[in-house]
Amino acid sequence: MNLWQRYIVATSISDALQALSSAPGPAFPIAGGTDLLLDLDQGRHSPAHTLVDLNSIDALTAIERRGDHLFVGAAAPLSRILQNPLVLEHAQALVEACDLIGGPQVRNVATLGGNVAHALPAADGTIALLALDAFAQIADRNGTRRVPLAHMFVGPGKSVLRVSEEILVGFELPLRNANEASSFKRIMRPQGVALPIINAAVWLGMQGDTILGARIAVGPGGPIPWRAHAAEQLLVDKTLSQGVVRLALDALLADVGFRSSRRRASSEYRRHVIDSLFSETITCAWGRAHQKADQHGRTQY
Repeated sequence: MNLWQRYIVATSISDALQALSSAPGPAFPIAGGTDLLLDLDQGRHSPAHTLVDLNSIDALTAIERRGDHLFVGAAAPLSRILQNPLVLEHAQALVEACDLIGGPQVRNVATLGGNVAHALPAADGTIALLALDAFAQIADRNGTRRVPLAHMFVGPGKSVLRVSEEILVGFELPLRNANEASSFKRIMRPQGVALPIINAAVWLGMQGDTILGARIAVGPGGPIPWRAHAAEQLLVDKTLSQGVVRLALDALLADVGFRSSRRRASSEYRRHVIDSLFSETITCAWGRAHQKADQHGRTQY
């Protein structure tokens, strides 16, 4: 049985939007297809009449600095993100997250846009982007709008994207200053399965030893990708110590919504292992922020 009836290769955003809106049956955009094709094949996705290929659209595959932010195209393969020096410099948590998605063959075709559009609460790329304060660019027939990444999700596997009318163009990430750094880590099943049991991303902005700002994302922390806002606020104006990490973790645990998964882990196990995972992730970000500040000569110790 065919999974679709028409396959169109778009060469521009307007071309893709036209193909989606004019299709005689259900139409969906596709780039890597590592989630979509499996879902179609296994009956977890509504049937498709038309697939619109986005890989030939330069605007969706670019990775470049644009003014005061870094742009990462939604159709850029994860392997290209991993190898890009701009992403490594300004979004190390994103590099670490992409490096853990699937294996090398998957990363050669899978895209960050697909990771976000799939809207799973523990998607590695999504969790890293949340901690990095990313905005999504979404195009429709009227132009392009910016949406805070946290506003992209409405439920497990459900995003705000209208798939027959809109295209996820890419992501805007703030450029990293010398006293800022990020980290991403996860606990997972063996690499052959590569399912995250739990993951965490942390961004810290500092002045000397004082934390000026923090962003913490944990997956799965609830029905949609989740930020630990209470824990973030507790860290502000503090110096990192075991006691401060413990207080932040307690605030995180008071708000988080871990659930049990038959294929991954119980909620109790996740509450147990987040202790070491969170401590390791925030300590890594802290160390990197100090190291970057030293390299740029802005902070002396």
